[in-house]
Amino acid sequence: MAVDDRPRQAGRSRSMAGLYRRMDRPVRRVLPRSLLGRMLLIVLIPLLVTQGISLELFYGNYLKVVSRRMSGSVAADIVLTLDLLKRYQAPGDRAWIMNQARVRTQLDMDWDPGQRLARTGSTHVLGPMDDDLAYALDNSIGRPFHVDWIGDPQTVHIRIQMPDGVLDVGAPRKRLAVAPIWLFVAWAVGSTFLLFTIASLFMRNQIRAIRRLARAAELFGLGRDIGPIRPEGAQEVRKAAVAFNRMQERIFRFVAQRTAVLAGVSHDLRTPLTRLRLSLAMIPPQGSIDAAQFQAEVTDMVGDIAEMEGMIESYLSFARGEGAETPVGVDIGQMLDEVASAFRRAGGTILSVSVPEAIEAVLRPGAIRRVLDNLLQNARRHGARVALSASQDERGVVICVDDDGPGIPRDRMEAVFRPFESGQDGGTGLGLTIARDIVRAHGGDIALRRSRLGGLQVRIVLPA
Repeated sequence: MAVDDRPRQAGRSRSMAGLYRRMDRPVRRVLPRSLLGRMLLIVLIPLLVTQGISLELFYGNYLKVVSRRMSGSVAADIVLTLDLLKRYQAPGDRAWIMNQARVRTQLDMDWDPGQRLARTGSTHVLGPMDDDLAYALDNSIGRPFHVDWIGDPQTVHIRIQMPDGVLDVGAPRKRLAVAPIWLFVAWAVGSTFLLFTIASLFMRNQIRAIRRLARAAELFGLGRDIGPIRPEGAQEVRKAAVAFNRMQERIFRFVAQRTAVLAGVSHDLRTPLTRLRLSLAMIPPQGSIDAAQFQAEVTDMVGDIAEMEGMIESYLSFARGEGAETPVGVDIGQMLDEVASAFRRAGGTILSVSVPEAIEAVLRPGAIRRVLDNLLQNARRHGARVALSASQDERGVVICVDDDGPGIPRDRMEAVFRPFESGQDGGTGLGLTIARDIVRAHGGDIALRRSRLGGLQVRIVLPA
């Protein structure tokens, strides 16, 4: 019979989640709240751990091994000297042996006959040297001794109790101590502090850039025009600053265009409304009316209403934008063929559709088709024939719409993108404005130039 483990696993997961929540709250109280504090803590802890490991490795291995060897060497020299003193006990031989020990081993030996040691053992210093020397003397000599490490800064005095007196051996400190342990500790602490200070300076500069970006975003959210911010700091922070500047520019342009549209609505609608008012005023308010008599006025009013509907639809399209459509992968060549076929059915003339290689891009197909339809209809209103082409380079996907119409003067090629700027032939002047909004919403751009066909070329650049 199978046993269902899911309730037990769910209980274990809940208990782990509860433990994590209980541990998370005290940890958050201890951790710094600022990003700079947490980054410095991330740097400081590995530094301390690394220096601690280095200190332990040095103190626990290298320093102890060298100290044992140096202590053993000094103890061996003392034992050899004691063996010689024991073997040759004549007064002249003792002096000669001590002098040779002083010259050959740098051990300064003095004999105090009849003296007794007041105490035994060793005075303690920082490091393993005192314990290693005491251990070596105890194992090799086997007599009471006393080691004085602090009486003389240059010499370690070793007093050994002999049967007829005390042998005072002065060993140079450099034969027993590799280096002061406090020097290595000071170096470890100092290097940690220096590296931490340098890291703090670098991180402070990075945090300053993030703080400025946050401050700029806050002021921008309050409606203040702070202008573009200077990208600085790490590469990711610079990219965030550049993206913020682009977002700010797009929002300002969006607000300015919508404001211009609202200002132009009343101007554009006033003319058909005035004509409707005049037509209604010409209809008699009383008596019988011959419908045939006012057929022209009714036709004009229907035309005015249709014109107003077209204007309102353009305004609504401009205000809605194209943000609701989901971007998908689109075959550019296939899309241009479909747009060209629809344009031919509407009565337009397509000279050619040139896509030399398979090109695919992620975009909103309905919005881009709307842009191309708008451009083709503009060319058709001017009686022009159109050639479509697409290519791909380092900038992305380039779509060109060339016509052989009258074109636009160079000094007006940028002005026609403003709302209501180019309204003519029954248009509202919003077509190119909507087209630029759609293309820039894709991260691309649109520009006008002279065409190879003699008319106008519209160049659309979209990210691949």
